[in-house]
Amino acid sequence: MKEIILIKNGEIALKGLNRSNFEDLLIKNLKWRLKPVGSFIIRKAQSTIYCEPADDSIDLDDAIDRVGRVFGIAAFSRALAVEKDFSVIAAAAPDYLEDTLRAAKTFKVEARRSDKRFPMTSPEICRELGGVLLSRFPHLKVNVEEPDVVVYAEIREREAYLHAGKIRGAGGIPIGSSGRAALLVSGGIDSPVAGYMMAKRGLELIGIHFVSPPYTSDRALQKVVTLMEKMSRYCGRMKLFVVPFTKIQEEIRDRCPEDLFTIIMRRIMMKIADKIAKDNDCAALITGESVGQVASQTVGALACTDVATRMPVFRPVIGMDKEEIIRIAREIDTFETSILPYEDCCTVFTPKHPRTKPKLHFVEEAENLLDCEALMAEAVAGVDIIEIRPQ
Repeated sequence: MKEIILIKNGEIALKGLNRSNFEDLLIKNLKWRLKPVGSFIIRKAQSTIYCEPADDSIDLDDAIDRVGRVFGIAAFSRALAVEKDFSVIAAAAPDYLEDTLRAAKTFKVEARRSDKRFPMTSPEICRELGGVLLSRFPHLKVNVEEPDVVVYAEIREREAYLHAGKIRGAGGIPIGSSGRAALLVSGGIDSPVAGYMMAKRGLELIGIHFVSPPYTSDRALQKVVTLMEKMSRYCGRMKLFVVPFTKIQEEIRDRCPEDLFTIIMRRIMMKIADKIAKDNDCAALITGESVGQVASQTVGALACTDVATRMPVFRPVIGMDKEEIIRIAREIDTFETSILPYEDCCTVFTPKHPRTKPKLHFVEEAENLLDCEALMAEAVAGVDIIEIRPQ
């Protein structure tokens, strides 16, 4: 029995003259994601990507799971490849689809005949194959409007393919097709969701995380590493830049007005992230900020933060409420890790009454009390880099 994965891309079909570039990048990403499973023969033809195991030892269940997390895929099917002969198709279909059809009450057959040399028309294939399945599974009834199962028989260029429907893909466009960006990842719920959403739009990611030992623990850093590993199942391999931030925060505490602690901290984070991003060929920063969620995310505070960098700042969850963000976090399996009780540096020296409507000139005056250039240079020099690879 020869099984194959049939893949349909989504938005890529609309890319016009650039379509082949997007398809080639998608195939490259597929090969990389499937490499731990084994070797696959991947080709494209007739608006479909064919993903065929190179040997019988490959765990196709694992492969299917990985394909479902590759951005750029709208839908895919696990299919049986057989000879383009109806007697072969009729003999193979009942055994291959047995588990699916025994659990169903109604079905219908849809045939697609790309190879017009095949001697039967699509309606004839539907009728004859439907009859074969009804004789094998007499409990079934035909329902062409809302069947429990749709059996597909696709007659294509090289072979015929049998499957019982499509599996929804991750959508979006291939990672790397939109360039690279730096994600400021805190360890909370929002930033992993923000990174996932921008990776879905084709951005390759690096992560930037700020640590403040002894105020933050090794467990807090490990929490972020775990989040990045979970993200990597969708976002691919990434680098995590770990920035020492203790001295900067202590200087802010000792020299700046308390009600501006958070906004000054966020501005310096953005400046350091800007430097790291540029050094790693990133064209944008990504944050998990949502308007009004906390004091540092008011419109006034965000405006003061934005002018600290010349890079565009993407905030994909900016207009979402917490329940919407949590729903996505659960879908990508980051929520339970995000709520582990290990504090990040954003909670260190939090003012009792942060200013929610800061004026930029007051913020800049307070920031000038610090030797920012020297502090940031020291922090950047102390950065550790952790390689994050998909599991």
